Amino acid sequence: MIFATSGLGGMLGWAIIHPANTTAVRMSLASMQGDTFSFTKMIREKGVMSLYDGIAAGVLRQVFYATSRFGLFEECRDRLHEIRGKTDFGGRVVVGAATGATAALISCPMEVATVRMSNDATLPLAERRNYTGVFDVVKRINAEEGVKAFWRGATPFAQRAALVGVFQVATLDQFKELYAKQLNQKKNSISNVFCAAMTSGLIYSIATMPLEASKNRMAIQKPDAVTGKLPYTGTIQTLRAVSANEGFMALYNGFLPYYMRCGGHTVSMFIIVQILRDNYKSMQ
Repeated sequence: MIFATSGLGGMLGWAIIHPANTTAVRMSLASMQGDTFSFTKMIREKGVMSLYDGIAAGVLRQVFYATSRFGLFEECRDRLHEIRGKTDFGGRVVVGAATGATAALISCPMEVATVRMSNDATLPLAERRNYTGVFDVVKRINAEEGVKAFWRGATPFAQRAALVGVFQVATLDQFKELYAKQLNQKKNSISNVFCAAMTSGLIYSIATMPLEASKNRMAIQKPDAVTGKLPYTGTIQTLRAVSANEGFMALYNGFLPYYMRCGGHTVSMFIIVQILRDNYKSMQ
């Protein structure tokens, strides 16, 4: 029940906020290409439905990512409570980081597919890969670039996911307890989950945006036509290169839609999860 509701909540939540993710990815990658991003221009040229490019991969990613990230967190947190006899913030941080990174490694192939499908239509015609769907992405990456390409950007993705595990899942769990005491809310009520999710969503958006930008750049990059080398080789190198060439704040290009994605997905996912669990318990 824990894993099933986590995965279903993640999928439904992603379907709601996917347009914000597409916008955030395109804003971040426009900076990489030295372009000025315009939302109205994107809609005018690509159409409103272009905001849903890559949604199949994004929803499919949640099958692996949300299910394992939130499901493993709750399972490991409860097991740790049985061993230690208590659940404190330190324990939540350790469990959140470990399960977040694990979930990222599991779902990285779908993350690469999501980023590529979301951004392909914005590339110059000569550079587009023209994917026809999520299965076409998977098939062509495997055939043209090899299996390793599915984990391109896995390091910043796992690092970001570890932070998400801490700043989203662990803080959400902590804030639910805090607001239940300080605001006299019933723990795990819809109002309690909403307040905790809004808070944790903002915190983790600020903390993880640079790693999100690094992951996007590494996932979409192509080898240099002359040297055959990739421009970004690791998280630290990417962060340094972007900061040196474009300024540190370039890593926060697309922050507003990114927060809409993070905060929106945090709120929608965990409220949906809570509704599903409440309904499940009422049927027992």
